[in-house]
Formats: sequence, structure tokens, C-alpha cells
Amino acid sequence: MSYPNAVTLTAPDTTQLNAYTAFPTTAGPHPGIILLQEAFGVNGHIRSVADRLAQAGYVVIAPELFHRTAAPGLEIPYSDFASALPHYQVITPEGLAADVQASYDWFRAQDNVTEKIGSIGFCLGGRVSFLANMVVPLAAGVSYYGGGTHHLASRASELHAPHLFFWGGQDKHIPKEQIDTVTAALDATGKPYINTVISYADHGFHCDERPSYHAAAAQEAWALTLAFFQDKLR
Repeated sequence: MSYPNAVTLTAPDTTQLNAYTAFPTTAGPHPGIILLQEAFGVNGHIRSVADRLAQAGYVVIAPELFHRTAAPGLEIPYSDFASALPHYQVITPEGLAADVQASYDWFRAQDNVTEKIGSIGFCLGGRVSFLANMVVPLAAGVSYYGGGTHHLASRASELHAPHLFFWGGQDKHIPKEQIDTVTAALDATGKPYINTVISYADHGFHCDERPSYHAAAAQEAWALTLAFFQDKLR
């Protein structure tokens, strides 16, 4: 499946990947945001998030993180995580870092993008957004319920910019111990962060296509996200 506004990038490991892009309608230049997908592809929901960020005045690129094992345009139903597993299980920090670098380099080649670049990701993308803040010189990073983020905690000293985390207090996929591992590592290195646990929200609370969607939590988290980007990227 293909979508409009797609660009093709070449990563530092010479693999090629497609990415969805979204642009503000107002005159620039504008800050840029790398948007990192869930485990279900650069699907309609992720593209809608990109469009919302563009409406808020950001140029957005959403790279396809499964491009090494999947055909371009892969979209997996939220009810079919089993189909995502073959791709999810073989991604590597090195490959993801290459995809982030390709996205960052695309911004650097755009005349209408300022030097201020941020990242945001959901689920799988929440972890990748944390990684992105390490591998390229971002001005802000945001992670929504990033499963596996604690595996990157030992690299907390590499963080370039303040990072905003959202977690669901009802999330059985990410126990509190894993969150504590991340924040303790950041505390140990003195890196700035905001850690937000929404007690009544579950994993995936931001996505209105998932059963766990929580409208109030999504609205509250989004407002804080936009305020954070406004402060750090403008």
C-alpha cells in the first residue's frame, strides 16, 4: 500500500526506505519533527498524527522502520500483532539509528526547515524516539509508552536534548520497574527530562483506533506535547 507525500530515503547502511511527510500551510521556515511509528507501520493513525503536527507548524517525516523485512507501505491491523512480530523481532538499534539519521539528513537538505529538530514516537516508536535523541543532535524528544526503552537506559549519557515521557498507569506491558530504570539512569547522568504517568491510562491510550484509547488522557498528553515542542523548538 502506498500513500501520498511519500519520499524515499537512503540510510547510512545503504538501504532505502519510504517515509511519509507533512508540511505546514503557513510560510516558513519551520522546525522539523521525526515521527516514529508503532509496531503496525506508518498507518493511517501515524499519518494523522503527522498531519496534526504539520497543522501546528512543524515539518514532519515518518520513516518506515520495518523496511529491511517488509514491502513499502506495510500496514498491520491493530488486532494482528502476530503479523508484526517477524519484523519487530529483527530490528536492531543500529538499523533504527540509520533510519533516524536518514530522516535527520532529509531535514538538513530542506530549505524550509530550521536547525531545530525534535522527535516523537509511540509504542515501538517511543523507544526509537529515545534512541533518536542519542544518535542525532535533537532539540527535544518525546516518547509515548515506549516498550523496551529500559534496554537503552545504559546509554542515557548520550542524550542530546530534554526528553518528555508518557506512560499509562494501567499499562501491563511496561511495568513500573522498567520506567524506574529509565529515570534512574537519567538522574545518574543529570540529563533533563519530564516523566508523566497518567494513572488511568493504558498502553496505546493516544491512538483512537485501539481499544485502549482514552480520549481525556490523549488530549491531556497532546497538550503537554505541543507545549513542550513550542518551548524547545521555537
